[in-house]
Amino acid sequence: MQQSRPVDATVVEALLTAAVAAPSIHNTQPWRFGLDAATGTVEVRADRRRILPLADPQARAQYLSVGAAVLNLRVAAAHEGWDPVVRLLPDPYEPDLLATVLLAEPADGPPPGLAALHEAVGRRHTSRMPFTGRPVPDGIVAEMVAAARAEGARLDVPDIPGTRRLLRLTGAGEARNRAHPGRTAETRAWVTAPGTGVPYGMPLPAVAPRDTDGRMPMRDFTGPLPGLVLPALRFERHAQVGLLWTARDRREDWLRAGQALERTLLVATAHGVRTSILHQAMEWPDLRAAVAGPRRRCSPHLLIRFGYGPEGARTPRVRTPRARPSPG
Repeated sequence: MQQSRPVDATVVEALLTAAVAAPSIHNTQPWRFGLDAATGTVEVRADRRRILPLADPQARAQYLSVGAAVLNLRVAAAHEGWDPVVRLLPDPYEPDLLATVLLAEPADGPPPGLAALHEAVGRRHTSRMPFTGRPVPDGIVAEMVAAARAEGARLDVPDIPGTRRLLRLTGAGEARNRAHPGRTAETRAWVTAPGTGVPYGMPLPAVAPRDTDGRMPMRDFTGPLPGLVLPALRFERHAQVGLLWTARDRREDWLRAGQALERTLLVATAHGVRTSILHQAMEWPDLRAAVAGPRRRCSPHLLIRFGYGPEGARTPRVRTPRARPSPG
């Protein structure tokens, strides 16, 4: 497949606007984009300035975030009539070049499965508010599971005892984070004050309230700040969560898991299902191993909490992304 149409500035803006709408840990948006206009290839690089050395020392969460941006690029490209062809880690001599997306002319029309998710890209965002507890129908859950599988990952939806076990491990990770001054400071550094207009990080209105019953281990972004008391709400009694995992734990697997994450979230959004991400247990090696449990060849990446409820506050994004010309 070869590109036969020029990629104009309007298309580039549409692609990158979709890409930066992807979720990222602490809304760090740890990506950079370049465009090779001669070949119609978008290059996606890691931004080493937007890392979390304590919470994410191996950069696995950064790769998940970049993978989610790649999926949004693919969705937007398909919507524009291209056939997006992805190569992960294409150049061993450029470790920060995590993916390329070739905008190829489709032989028989753009992939309908991806293009159909385009409307959900702009609507998807994390809701850290309590959900109603009304269960998501099995048919929708099956579509979410299939979305993760289509990208080379797995989404397991446990029963109530299994869910409680995963939430206990997540709560243990959150308790360790709160007790660790360095991690608390690292997280707090990404909280932005209202009215600052900073397009990164977590604005205070988007920070999760406290759960009065302690059932839901939502991340505490602020730590013990004097004078700041987050609202206390009653979260759902029986949460629905999905464990996203891959069979192996290589860098390319992290990128595939990120694409699986975003495809799953977009499917949920298209059905009116709210989602949030629980990552705390993955930030401690022993807890991550405990999440995997006795299974063989299971590398867990995060929990997706899903259900029905309020939208919650949106996190900011870079509004005017620019593609840097590729070198050479």
